Amino acid sequence: MSSHSRIIEVEIAENPPARLDKALALNVPVEAALSRSRLSRLIAEGAVSLEGRVETDGKAKVSEGQRWHIAVAPAAEYDTQPEDIPLDVIYEDASLIVVNKPVGMVVHPAPGTPSGTLVNALLHHCADSLSGVGGEKRPGIVHRIDKDTSGLLVVAKSDLAHHALAKQFEKHTAQRKYIALAYGVPDAADPRLAGLAGVGFEPGNILRITANLARHRTDRQKQAVVKNAGRHAVTRARVIERFGAPAVVSLLECWLETGRTHQIRVHLTYAGHGLVGDPVYGGSRKLPKTALSDAAQAALIGFNRQALHAATLGFTHPESGEFMEFEAPIPHDLEQLMNLLR
Repeated sequence: MSSHSRIIEVEIAENPPARLDKALALNVPVEAALSRSRLSRLIAEGAVSLEGRVETDGKAKVSEGQRWHIAVAPAAEYDTQPEDIPLDVIYEDASLIVVNKPVGMVVHPAPGTPSGTLVNALLHHCADSLSGVGGEKRPGIVHRIDKDTSGLLVVAKSDLAHHALAKQFEKHTAQRKYIALAYGVPDAADPRLAGLAGVGFEPGNILRITANLARHRTDRQKQAVVKNAGRHAVTRARVIERFGAPAVVSLLECWLETGRTHQIRVHLTYAGHGLVGDPVYGGSRKLPKTALSDAAQAALIGFNRQALHAATLGFTHPESGEFMEFEAPIPHDLEQLMNLLR
């Protein structure tokens, strides 16, 4: 145990859960920002004691009035390397940072992409302002967007902020809106959509898709709509603009009730309105020759990423309690495509 460890005292309140890990999670001060999984790790590491006696069993019995001590070591250095990569910072303070992620940047290092990620860039940019998340000096990634999706992400710089923001995303109180270019125009009068399970319309011609998502059975990199399995997922979308005569492409504003991997992309494809340029789910499609100009048709075919942008992000600040909302402009490639479609 480091001599610089921070000692947190936890007094067990009345009617505690029978197990130590659960009792600590219930009684630990909020400002300590220790999640249950982190507490379990600290118990196993021998950082939890009662009257000087270390307890390493999370199932150990506890009783009311006991004062347990947790020794939290200073945040360890993170083994991912900082990299001087330019960042489009929308907002930053001591607790968190909001960035507009460019197309092509992966959020988190992984076996295929150990460097050049948003985390590498944040480690360099935030440097000494990271107070530690989960016991390591690293940025707290609360939510992600795909490599080829642009737009807004909030990242925690402290355990407390990470804890509070993660809770908002888990409870879906954080607000996110996306801009997407999709094939076709979702319409409540479309008989094809009327017969599709989980697809309906709300007042204002708002498309609502409720369809569970799980990993694709044969392609593990993909997600798929499934029945009676997978994870509950709800997407809403409304048409902002139509392109072509007749209209063959629409600009949609989409928002999520749940945040599943590839959710918007899979749901819209399921509804028959796949995203322009989506190499995995949307693909391209044959359009009437006269609907768009030759230049617009060529630009649609040549657009080589999913036309999706995380445009607005709103959440309650973990320290001040103030609701904050941010917007990121539509990226140049998408703006250019839309101008050609117009």
